[in-house]
Amino acid sequence: MKQKITLKEISKRFNVSISTVSKALKDSPEISQKTKEIIQAFAKEHHYKPNNIALSLKNQKTKNIGVILPEIVHYFFSSVINGIERLASEKGYNVIVCISNESFDKEVINMEMLANGSIDGFIMSLSKGTEKEQDFHHINEVINQGMPVVMIDRITDEVKNCDKVIIDDFHGAYSAVSYLIESGCKRIALLTMPDYMSVGKLRTEGYKRALKDAGMEVDSNLIVKLEDFYGGFSPIEDLLKNQQVDAVFGVTEFFAVSAMKIAQKMGKSIPEDISFVGFTDGIISISSSPSLTTVSQHGEDIGAKAANLLINRLEEETTDAPLPYQTEIIKSSLVKRESTR
Repeated sequence: MKQKITLKEISKRFNVSISTVSKALKDSPEISQKTKEIIQAFAKEHHYKPNNIALSLKNQKTKNIGVILPEIVHYFFSSVINGIERLASEKGYNVIVCISNESFDKEVINMEMLANGSIDGFIMSLSKGTEKEQDFHHINEVINQGMPVVMIDRITDEVKNCDKVIIDDFHGAYSAVSYLIESGCKRIALLTMPDYMSVGKLRTEGYKRALKDAGMEVDSNLIVKLEDFYGGFSPIEDLLKNQQVDAVFGVTEFFAVSAMKIAQKMGKSIPEDISFVGFTDGIISISSSPSLTTVSQHGEDIGAKAANLLINRLEEETTDAPLPYQTEIIKSSLVKRESTR
């Protein structure tokens, strides 16, 4: 089967913008008759068919922003939405939120639906399924057709032409583990995600570096990779039963609090026997007993920064000198509570 030709390829063939190609194919009076005939003939010859991600042109703005997130029950992502909504409202934009439920297929469907003339640009965080598949064609496709995207939190270097907003996951983990070491902990376990998840990988690297910088050995027996966020935590029970552990660092607050509950059932005293630190300063961290020391990601700041970057790009006056793509890093902070010494 022949590969479908794209608007971008046609624009390169005739050295014109994607917008010009799109207008020519729509028989716009803004394009000269000769140019329209040449482009239309070429498209017909190569069996071009408009992609079902049919993007509106810049002069047909909806003043809507599409947001695609892996989940909404997570405190971090709900706070991100608050930040996006606040900034967008100030700038006169509406926000449409879709949830991928950690599914690659659902993420693609959401993007296709929203890009079909409903929105002007995207803010998105990759689903677990997308990171596992390492397939980003749907994101590159909308970017290539002229729709701006801002990636947040879970990002990929495979998508080049977009702005990104992240926290310093490495530094946040490094600071948390260093704090445990300074409090006297010597056997610090790590509850992390599979390596294909970008944030889990960076937080794991921060954990390892903190140990090495303190002259401590990285013990693979103390590192547990959890595939499922909401169940199947028997590996944590095995860790706490079979290994001498005086601290646990979880790359999510859910991991940390789940481990803390298991330790309590085993008769461990917290933080006297085991200290716990998590990531994301959410309701779970505050309401757990004891309350959980966490790395705060400042989700509202991430959301507001992402919305501002996207709106600035949407409102560029000229395409002659487009804004350079940026990666903004939001500083994390350690919130100390009762689960640490």
